[in-house]
Formats: sequence, C-alpha cells, structure tokens
Amino acid sequence: MFKLINNRSKKLFEQAQKVIPGGVNSPVRAFKSVGGTPIFIKNALGAYLIDEDGNKYIDYISSWGPMILGHAHPEIINAINEQSKKGTSYGIPTELETKMANLLVSLAPNIDKVRFVNSGTEACMSAVRLARGFTNRDKIIKFSGCYHGHADSFLIQAGSGASTFGVPNSPGVTESTASDTLLSNYNDINQVKQLFEKYPKQIAAIIIEPIAGNMGCVLPEKNFINQLRELCTQNSSLLIFDEVMTGFRLALGGAQEILGVKADLVAYGKVIGGGLPVGAFGGSNEVMSFLAPDGPVYQAGTLSGNPIAMSAGYAMLKHLKSNPTIYSSLNEKTAYLRAGLEKLLSKSKLPYHINSIGSMISLHFTNDPVVNFKTAKAGDNSYFKNYFHGMLSSGVYLPPSPFESYFLNDSISYHDLDHTIDSLGKIITKI
Repeated sequence: MFKLINNRSKKLFEQAQKVIPGGVNSPVRAFKSVGGTPIFIKNALGAYLIDEDGNKYIDYISSWGPMILGHAHPEIINAINEQSKKGTSYGIPTELETKMANLLVSLAPNIDKVRFVNSGTEACMSAVRLARGFTNRDKIIKFSGCYHGHADSFLIQAGSGASTFGVPNSPGVTESTASDTLLSNYNDINQVKQLFEKYPKQIAAIIIEPIAGNMGCVLPEKNFINQLRELCTQNSSLLIFDEVMTGFRLALGGAQEILGVKADLVAYGKVIGGGLPVGAFGGSNEVMSFLAPDGPVYQAGTLSGNPIAMSAGYAMLKHLKSNPTIYSSLNEKTAYLRAGLEKLLSKSKLPYHINSIGSMISLHFTNDPVVNFKTAKAGDNSYFKNYFHGMLSSGVYLPPSPFESYFLNDSISYHDLDHTIDSLGKIITKI
C-alpha cells in the first residue's frame, strides 16, 4: 500500500477525533474503506484541491457532484458575495425563491411546482412522505445499493457510506420503519413485479437513483426504468427519481431527459445551490397540491429557500442554461479518461470493469459487468485500496470508497486527464 505523508492532516485528524465522532462529519471521509489518514482541505480552485500540507490534487469528487463548473467559479462566488451583503437568512419569502423555482421548473421535465429544502436527504425524505400522503399508502420500494440520504426509511441496504462501513442496516432504525421499506435488486424488474403482487394496493412509491452513483456508477439496463414507470402507472403508485447526483449534471433535464422517462416526483440536492447546502423536490400540480400549506402533508424549514443558496443556485443554473456545450465537453473528457484507463488496464493482469455515463465514471476491480449492488461488492477492495493511495500519492483525489462514482468538472483540462492516466500507468504494477 502507498502512503502520502501529510503531517498537518494527521495532526488535524487527531484533534478532530477528540470532538467529532470518528473525526469527520460524514462517514466516508474517514478513509475507513481505504485506510490511512484523511486529507484535510485548506482551499480549492477550479479543478484542484489544496490540502493543509500544501499538496495539490486533481479533484474527481467535485464535492460529490455539485461542482459542475469547478471550485470557486467567479459567477457563483460573486452571487454569494453580493447576497451576503444583504443578509444571510430571513426565514421570510423572497423574490429569489420564485426566480429560482421558475428557472428550475423551466429546465426540469414534468415538474410544475417545486419546494426548496436544505439537503438531498431532506428532499428524498419529503418526497416519500408526500407520496405516502398522496396515495394514502405506507410502503415504498427501494433498491439495494441506492442511497437516498440517512432518513430511517432509506437505511435498509443502502450504498455509499453505509456499505463502506459494512452496516447497511443501521442501529436506530426501528423494525416497524424497516417493514414499510421493500427491497429489490437494481435492474431486476421481476423482483419489483413480485413485490407489487405480494403487496397489492399497499405501495405508495418506488424511489430510485435512475442512474446510480452510490455503488459506483451503475447504469439501468435497457427498458428497466421504462418498466418501472409502467408498473407505477398500472398500480397507481408514484415513481420518485432521486436526482441528487444526476440532476443538472448529466443534462439540463437530468436523468429524465437522458432516459426519456418522466417521474412523478424528482428530488435534487446541492447541485442546485452551486455546492451550498440546499435541496428541492418537485412534481405535478396535482401531487404538489397535497403539500402544506395547500394540503395536509406537512414539511417545513427555517432555512428552506435560503437567499445565499438561492443566489448561488440561480447563478449555476443560468450559466449551464447559457452554455449547454459544457455537457458535450464533459462527456468527451470522461470518454477520453475512460479510454486512457482501459488501454492501460487491458494490458495488465488486473480484473477490471469501467462504467460511465456523461461526467460520471467508476472503476471496479472485477471482470464481470457491474449492474447492481451484489456485482459491485464482488470487486476486489484490496486492489482498490492500493489504487486509491497510489493515485493520491500522484496528486489525484478519487472517492475514498469503491462504492462511489467519480464526478468530473468543467475545469478539468486534458493535461489533468493525461496526468491521471499517466499516474495509473506508474502504479499499475504495484496495485
């Protein structure tokens, strides 16, 4: 295994562990899956992270998705600075919220109204509550390996951080809550059909990452999402797309646009705030009318529609709308990276499989196609640990877990991509 010496990061981690559980505020940051000491970041600009020891890294997590334009983009920073002069929080309506809602609704397919919240977790949690209230049913279907945040209903065989720690069924989640969450394997339509047959007129909704990012990047097989849409329609259940990762990243219309399938409710995360803490969920007038204060389903938040987050998000989405070639550029860069990695790996004796779509990509150390959580877990984590630390030592920051997608940002150059590919070439015999 490779190690990068980071004296200040090590000291800071020791200090953090005394006052923060595990020394981190989100479990995957602790490097438990890969070993070693977490890197503490001092600042970031464009495609790069700079840690507290002065080491510079090409960033392939992009704050887990939202930094589509790169770090500290001038338009977003200017929007934040200008709004901060007017105050940071009001807890009272602003015109900014309506402007942001109008822009989001104009870009996202099949959405008439949107409610802003403070995180992707809150967006998914609220969307499920709304679906249950609208249908007057209790049960939901989720998929093993899909992560929708840490609300109780979702911590049943979740991917991402929960899988990294090997505790997908978290203590603190009650049996009664778990009993209302029905599990299926991603890409297995027959299992979903069986659940509808077993629980007739009891399923409020299916919630899914339409393109998964929390077991690595995993794509839906042909017609899988279309068949989910048909099953929901036939059974008067709602289809919820968790687009916290894919929304506005893969296209202006997100996965709905890419897949050509319309969801009943869509959840978004910090991507709509330029990386600030924000989320949203939206749907048709009919469904959203059940949300308080119009309807009986309660949801609230003092910081919902926070003016700084709205300003940053508006700047981000306006930029993407005005520069749609960003998507083709990101797609080309991701394809270039994939081709470079595959060229090296194909000449090695390592088992590997690469999944990618748009600006999302993941490398799995297995020869078999990765199509669900079971096949994702079949990868060799010892290879991944050596790969991660070798790349880190070369100035390439990858997700510190085999169950995470990489996210490219628009600031990454072809020089950065070549460096990434060359770095793999230098360490491949040591993996």
